[in-house]
Amino acid sequence: MGAPLLITLEGYAIEGGFDVPGGIATCYAPTTALGRHPAAGAADGLWGRYEEVLALVGALGVAGVRLTVEWARVEPRAGEVDEVALARYVEIVAAARARGLRVTVALVDAVWPSWLGMEAWLLPWVAPRVVDHARLIARTITDPEVRFVIFTQRDSLVRRGFLEGSAPPWRRGARRDATAAAAQLARLEEELRRDRDVGPRTVATFRTVEVNAPLADIARSRRADVSELYLRSLVRGHGPTRAAAGLLAEVDGGWRVNAPDDLLAALV
Repeated sequence: MGAPLLITLEGYAIEGGFDVPGGIATCYAPTTALGRHPAAGAADGLWGRYEEVLALVGALGVAGVRLTVEWARVEPRAGEVDEVALARYVEIVAAARARGLRVTVALVDAVWPSWLGMEAWLLPWVAPRVVDHARLIARTITDPEVRFVIFTQRDSLVRRGFLEGSAPPWRRGARRDATAAAAQLARLEEELRRDRDVGPRTVATFRTVEVNAPLADIARSRRADVSELYLRSLVRGHGPTRAAAGLLAEVDGGWRVNAPDDLLAALV
């Protein structure tokens, strides 16, 4: 049968409230303010409406969802945890579980809080902050059936940030720093896989495939020898981290399935 297939929900691109005046600042705040790329802005406003899209997941033929718990929302300033935001994520996880969905939580995705700095993955003092964040989420989301992915895009953080210049910190060809960042990220993942709170619930191996990938590629991915397979994304979203496509679209204020029949048949 292959690995369980989960559809992703990537907070920065869909929730709203990030990198807007008076909102939550992330590593994309400077370039958003300078107009260097489209802003996520209000996005799809799903922060208060996650339940609406979760209600449609069961009909898609996937096993569940991979939800990104956005670090910048949970800890918008260093050492200041937003307990209300944290409780809301717990509520969203519970809503998905109540619908019989498998849930995996992404601890660090492509976006991080602005207070970590643009060069976060090179800075030694960032490492214990990552560990503290991961432990906080693991100790808060206590359902033992919920799994964790430590870094959803570990290699991409290095490649896009330090070699291609297409994401923070917007460096191009910085090979020496890319090597250093990759080493720090690898050490962090290894440490958290050994952590008593995070490690036992960590997904061993995974693969991500885009919703708009050729059906043959999706079929091959489903046969891959991984613990979980992620389809990106349930909702396309807005801003620099938006997905290439989504399975749902908002129409007249409500959400509906918006995917080709052959794709939906391939998910079953």
